[in-house]
Amino acid sequence: MQKKTIREMGRDTIEQFKARRKMPVVMVLDNVRSLNNIGAIFRTCDGFAAEAVVLCGISATPPSPEIHKTALGAEESMDWRYFSTTAEAVDALKAEGYTIVCLEQVKDSVSLDRLTLDSNSRYALIAGNEVDGVDQNIVDRADFCLEIPQSGTKHSLNVSVSSAVALWEFYKQLY
Repeated sequence: MQKKTIREMGRDTIEQFKARRKMPVVMVLDNVRSLNNIGAIFRTCDGFAAEAVVLCGISATPPSPEIHKTALGAEESMDWRYFSTTAEAVDALKAEGYTIVCLEQVKDSVSLDRLTLDSNSRYALIAGNEVDGVDQNIVDRADFCLEIPQSGTKHSLNVSVSSAVALWEFYKQLY
């Protein structure tokens, strides 16, 4: 098999991408500290045509060489906004009609393999800090929590990896 050329992939320009239909999901980063993780999440959100990235608290914002290193320009194609706290972001997103979903291991979470999404809804998917996960105050305000089934010895996936896995399921069901 031969790799496709960039021309054969038919990728949009930034202007075309911004004008196209988006998946009704915003990715919210709750105090994500690694700029590489932030960049990787921007790139994943671009790949799945998410509506936007919402950066909160200590999460760094573009422009940043470290974010760009993994985003590879997705920080320019993706709409994004910043809130000083994740609680402020949740308030704003609820007011805009989003269903708030925390990507977190909690009692009574919805397993990703059993997730059923409503195609008429908009979702705010919240991923948390690399050490502490999503803040408990934010978990308490969520409409539901989503958990990725795992079978290994580790208790969690990297935040950029778990975001990508979850976004793929949202993409399959909503786009």
